[in-house]
Amino acid sequence: MPAIDYQTAFQLAPVGLVLSRERVIEDCNEEVCRIFGTTREALLGQSFQVLYPTPDEFERTGARIVPIMNKHGMYSDERIMKRAGGELFRCHVTGRALDRSQPLGAGIWTFED
Repeated sequence: MPAIDYQTAFQLAPVGLVLSRERVIEDCNEEVCRIFGTTREALLGQSFQVLYPTPDEFERTGARIVPIMNKHGMYSDERIMKRAGGELFRCHVTGRALDRSQPLGAGIWTFED
């Protein structure tokens, strides 16, 4: 039986996946690119802010995430996000920090539209 190729599994997952650090996209899969109508290259190194309708909404969401992740270790909500072309859409987002003591440090996030 061949070994599982985790990179391929990550890229082909049926939900959008993002690996982040301090709210900056370090890696993402094909489904995130489809959902947001952009390319992996355009997202890598970008702040999550590019996926929000406004900078204020990005800041408000970040402030909401920290106490919930501190308490539960995970965060989940449904929110309005923005595709690369400017279209707004409802998106279910779930995330967790890799180190629970740093809620906005390294983390993994799922996106479903």
